[in-house]
Amino acid sequence: MPREKWWAPPVHLVCTPRTPPVQTSRARLDGNAAAAHHGVRGWIAEDQRVKIGYVMSEGRGDVDLLMARFAGALMARGVAVAGVVQTNTECGEDRPCDMDVRVLPDGPVLRISQDLGPGSRGCRLDADALEQAVGLVAARLSGDTRLLIVNKFGKQESEGGGFRNLIGTALAEGIPVLVGLNGLNRAAFAAFAGDMADPVAPDPEALMAWLSQLAVA
Repeated sequence: MPREKWWAPPVHLVCTPRTPPVQTSRARLDGNAAAAHHGVRGWIAEDQRVKIGYVMSEGRGDVDLLMARFAGALMARGVAVAGVVQTNTECGEDRPCDMDVRVLPDGPVLRISQDLGPGSRGCRLDADALEQAVGLVAARLSGDTRLLIVNKFGKQESEGGGFRNLIGTALAEGIPVLVGLNGLNRAAFAAFAGDMADPVAPDPEALMAWLSQLAVA
């Protein structure tokens, strides 16, 4: 996709500080575990407006690339972004790609896939590496964060793990969340978010427009 699309139209974000800072310790995340199986409503106040968007695309790796470029464009503008974006590296014919996530804004990069050998069909996700990424993102979420990006609401989140609790924590603190989604986990995400999530077209301008209309504060 052309690079110039990432710089127009301008995004007008209101960046006034929030206080107090978000408390995102591991203890707090674990304390929210009871809410994990009740969906978004388990975290937020009854009258609270939830700001959660999701992106889907048919092309393999398209959402990962889109989210990474979107995060980069926001950070280049000085927007405080937390979360993870994914990079997929091809490993040759008959071998699945390597999957790495970069913790925003400045790393580290973690390998979240396991090499199970050629032709393997088992789950390649390294759950321990994913949980490490969750902990690192939780430590960086603060009252200054303007957006939490989660590269994928996947199997772990569908089953109550992964970034699920952190998504709920961010929403409870008024921090917008943007997630990537595929068809396999769409039903689980719908059960989690209910009617409170907005579909966002897999397009740079659509992502910018979605974030702008939230009037992030």
